[in-house]
Amino acid sequence: MDFWRDTLGSPTKIVAPMVDASELAWRLLSRKYGAQLCYTPMIHSGLFVRDFKYRAEALQSCEEDNPLIAQFCGNEPETMLEAARLAQDRCLAIDINLGCPQAIAKRGHYGAFLQDEWPLLYRIVHLLSQNLKVPVTCKVRRFESKEKTIEYAKLLESAGCKMLTVHGRTREQKGPLTGLADWSYVKAVREAVNIPVISNGNIQTIQDLERCLTETGAVGVMTAEGNLYNPAIFLGQNPPCWEPALEYLSLTEKYPCPNSYIRGHLFKLFHHVLSLPENNYLRIQLGSANTLTQFKKSAHVIQDLYEDYHNGHKTWSNCTEPNTENLVLPPWLCQPYIRDSPEEHLKKVMEKQNEEKTDVSKRLYEDSEGNPISRKKMKKLRRVMRRPEKPENSSDIPKARHICRLCANPLGLKCLYQLCKKCCRDKCWVETLDCIGHKIFTRTRRMLRGSTKGLSKKEFRKLAIKLNQKDKKML
Repeated sequence: MDFWRDTLGSPTKIVAPMVDASELAWRLLSRKYGAQLCYTPMIHSGLFVRDFKYRAEALQSCEEDNPLIAQFCGNEPETMLEAARLAQDRCLAIDINLGCPQAIAKRGHYGAFLQDEWPLLYRIVHLLSQNLKVPVTCKVRRFESKEKTIEYAKLLESAGCKMLTVHGRTREQKGPLTGLADWSYVKAVREAVNIPVISNGNIQTIQDLERCLTETGAVGVMTAEGNLYNPAIFLGQNPPCWEPALEYLSLTEKYPCPNSYIRGHLFKLFHHVLSLPENNYLRIQLGSANTLTQFKKSAHVIQDLYEDYHNGHKTWSNCTEPNTENLVLPPWLCQPYIRDSPEEHLKKVMEKQNEEKTDVSKRLYEDSEGNPISRKKMKKLRRVMRRPEKPENSSDIPKARHICRLCANPLGLKCLYQLCKKCCRDKCWVETLDCIGHKIFTRTRRMLRGSTKGLSKKEFRKLAIKLNQKDKKML
């Protein structure tokens, strides 16, 4: 508990690590609205070690961004140690991501897809805890049984983990099947280990946070979506959405980040306003914005539309749910996003499928033999007809070919060197090579330097391919 109390300052209100969402500008906004501890987005340890530019962007910070924990993912103990050593002087702890359930984590074999490989996890945590100047923490998801979840937590504690964040959902609970997190698992882990435990899941309001602390006994509560839709969640406030949006945009001027991050944040802050049918044009406008000026314009348009309602100069009539007297928050206020339950989602999917089966007005598709097929199958057949040389089923390609030889990214299936595009570009630059599959022609450019002036991009590409084919024949 000394680490949580003395080093971190006993934080109870914590912003989760979020890919493309918990960048420096958003962390500073969250701290202004009551967050006591923030994490960096998940950092890929292999890329962090090899790529200086990625390293600078992934660990961007400043004096006000404290306390901060840097989170890494990976499956190679030595690489993770090297990455953590590069980051340890700029944060108070290194967190190991063992909870990401997304497809990219499955392809790269990290996050929650390591939770069954206990010897490897013990080695990673133990190696880092023994060789870093800062403590090592872990973020995990629960198993189906409490017994296995407790055993898992004890393993990480014995390996040297100094603080554990437990997400009350399983690896399979994601997307439309997310459902509710089970806090009883967090409580069971808290009672079984001797290190601080943070609870994650089901935090939509300040009342949820207080209830979670009481029910689980956790030292703190971490939230992701609750913070994204309402950055003032830790203050128990619901500000008009344009206020945090404009504050965030001001921070991005000082601490730049990709436009995709900004657009994602604004879509969540404005979610309830943009969900109204009459505001569909605003959704299109924000989706096409790609400069700070355009982003600010969208925020100001929403402010102009609803500020008079917020200040009481106009009366907003839609403040109750249909056919009820339940008061609801007006759409311009920051508020939680409530998903359908998995049962409701599956019911809607079944209803939609039944409607499609009974809708005779829908276009019917047939294969070459006249048999009725689905639209999806027809599209697949058309793709095969257009590219007969491509394997119909990607599973026919050996699985090892799907991963770049130098990093965990997917490789280009036409790459001559079995690399992803970035690694292939680096190899071609250093070794003066061409890769027709990735359309990288470093060797050709250097050979014909100055003599290709006036050629269009398409003409140069044809010339480069022709030269490569000629060299291949000579060999």
